Amino acid sequence: MIKPTLSPESQNTGFVKANNLDIFFQDQGTGRSLILLHGATDTHDFWSRHTTAFREHFRVLTPDSRGHGRSFNPSRQLSYRLMADDLAGFIQELKLERPFIFGYSDGGQAALDFGMRYPDLPGALVIGGVWYRFSEEYQAAIHSAGFIAPGRVDWNLYQDQAPSDWEERLRRAHPDPDPEYPRILLESLARLWWTPLNYTPMDFQKITVPTLILMGENDEIIPLAEAREMAMMIPGAELAVIPGARHNDVLSAGGQGIKPVLRFLIAQNSKQRGSG
Repeated sequence: MIKPTLSPESQNTGFVKANNLDIFFQDQGTGRSLILLHGATDTHDFWSRHTTAFREHFRVLTPDSRGHGRSFNPSRQLSYRLMADDLAGFIQELKLERPFIFGYSDGGQAALDFGMRYPDLPGALVIGGVWYRFSEEYQAAIHSAGFIAPGRVDWNLYQDQAPSDWEERLRRAHPDPDPEYPRILLESLARLWWTPLNYTPMDFQKITVPTLILMGENDEIIPLAEAREMAMMIPGAELAVIPGARHNDVLSAGGQGIKPVLRFLIAQNSKQRGSG
């Protein structure tokens, strides 16, 4: 395990062995630990546009998720349960005390599963851009992107919408030694996205820490009603809806999603310090 030594201006990188995975991460700032979980095909660098705002208040840790970036995934297995187990191991190996967790899209899905199965590890959760039903909107969105069935990608449909150099871009971002890895990764995501979650209301009630559900008003993948349902099922959960935002708008450069997240996390940090 490599654990960086920090200063307020530091920006350190390292690896930690957790859940049989070498997890690459960046570590910046000081204070209460905040772990940021990126979405599919992204890496820890996704958060670079936002870390300045977060590290004014927190120690910010941004890992590469399983099979992404430099967190190579030799087993080729990918599930939200595995990603949640990776997160739990990451926290335990670095001996982080009740860190805050903010995940968006696939990172949010991992945070959701983590909150259900490891309720004693986090101090608070922000769960953004997540689903739990196989809604018509969800199925249509992933199918239209070329992810047509579990483990199956329609490459013609995918390439019609992707940049012409999509394979090279993915290879640079995810430098797995297998030259076929860009296609392997996308097929793994097709399997991940078409696997039902089968969560029940009782599963949501297992989340016992302060929780914020974050959603774009016009998310084309997940109906807003689904976010409202989740917020109602999680005890005491709050809901933040970003007006007019689609799925990728919430955290885009200049996106409005960071403001309610910061307000929520700063308030929770203040409350928990006061009660500690």
